[in-house]
Amino acid sequence: MTKTRKLFFTFPVLLLTLLISNTIFPQTKIDSLLGRLDPQKFAAVVAEKSSRLEEKLVKKSLQTLEKLQRSEEKVYSKLLAGKDSLEARIKLAEVKEKYASLKSKVKSPALLTQARQYIPNLDSLSTSLKFLDAGGVGGKIKDAISKTAALQDKFQQAEEIRKFIRERRDQLKVQLSKLGMVKELKKINKEVYYYAQQIKEYKEILKDPKKIEKKALELLSKTKLFKDFMKKNSMLASLFALPGDGGEASVQANLAGLQTRAQVNNLIQQQIAAGGPNAGQQLQQNLQAAQSQLNELKAKILKSGSGSSDAEMPDFKPNDQKTKSFLQRLEYGTNIQSQKSSYFFPSTSDVGLSVGYKLNDKSVIGIGASYKVGLGRGWDHIRLSHEGIGLRSYFDIKLKGSFWMSGGYEQNYKTAFADFNELRNRNAWQQSGLIGISKVISLKTKMFKKTSVKLLWDFLSYQQVPRTQAVVFRVGYNF
Repeated sequence: MTKTRKLFFTFPVLLLTLLISNTIFPQTKIDSLLGRLDPQKFAAVVAEKSSRLEEKLVKKSLQTLEKLQRSEEKVYSKLLAGKDSLEARIKLAEVKEKYASLKSKVKSPALLTQARQYIPNLDSLSTSLKFLDAGGVGGKIKDAISKTAALQDKFQQAEEIRKFIRERRDQLKVQLSKLGMVKELKKINKEVYYYAQQIKEYKEILKDPKKIEKKALELLSKTKLFKDFMKKNSMLASLFALPGDGGEASVQANLAGLQTRAQVNNLIQQQIAAGGPNAGQQLQQNLQAAQSQLNELKAKILKSGSGSSDAEMPDFKPNDQKTKSFLQRLEYGTNIQSQKSSYFFPSTSDVGLSVGYKLNDKSVIGIGASYKVGLGRGWDHIRLSHEGIGLRSYFDIKLKGSFWMSGGYEQNYKTAFADFNELRNRNAWQQSGLIGISKVISLKTKMFKKTSVKLLWDFLSYQQVPRTQAVVFRVGYNF
């Protein structure tokens, strides 16, 4: 066999071997990755999270639209009694039609739109699911992809609603001021602000991935296959696509007709040359002035607490707890209070558990229960016993810095008991009315967030027989 014939037969074999190896190698990599990851569980978690957030977005959007519609209808109902009643009636009908149209859009399945806001964490989850789907995983992956896409569009709908209610608010300002409906205007301002904050809160949930989400993204981000897939298929890639990144023809079509940097530089040089000898210096001064104004604008935006120039600036003091769910506003705690032995009572330790509800960042109300365990009358007489039980209600109001005003009302069974049936004797229960000061100290531990030291005065202690301790010292811990 001649060399030419050998090459003729060898080249196709090498080419076929190369194609097979390139096909098997990525699949082997994907199979190896799936061995350390449960894609079906990952998809189920993402789908459930997306569905839950979508439901919350729809519910909050409908509630906000309902409230704003009622506010607008109040305005036009008042105008119906005036001279322009015909115009007011027409406006009222238009308002109802607009809100009905928006509500139907919110309730119906979202339609994919070209212009969508970029949400980094949602983009990462969505692209990772698409990557697994492209690898032939199947199962729950496609359902999870559709759920993340629906959530993305609900966020876009929420952004459009936010802009709509801001526009309606701005249009109503003049009419509300003329009609003297200042309270109604404040209500609308609050609705606009809290709706924007609630959407922001929902986006923050996406930044707190569950354990399986975190593990999946960590494993995927370590593989070159996924990195290459992200560069070509993520939403971020579509926003900042460049020639050579895939889809080059479409990118070149979008860039057609735009000036290059070299053309812009040449144009600037020509303008400077035509402006005379001082043109360059004047341009430099103008650029510095523009940069200074831009820095001032950035500082104002950062000071307002938002990275967006479209941020809401409330004309009232916001309650940051209002956008949180009921469970997120709960705080759990425990406290310990010890008393030395006396003629009537042994040494005791009062262990309490409590759950509080944050009305706002500066006030908490709550309920709790306590159990008093007896320790005996000294080191030479240690004896555990049931010395009492209590039911508590409390409040904490922030004064300044880390100091709070604390108080509450309690019912305590302070008689030793051996059986719980004894607690039914209502005459044995004693009242406590507490008021005092507490100092809160932040803790950096896994179990406790903060601790509080409370010094309280029981102003009802003087009524008790035998008389109980008037000054109460407690140390509390919040989980």
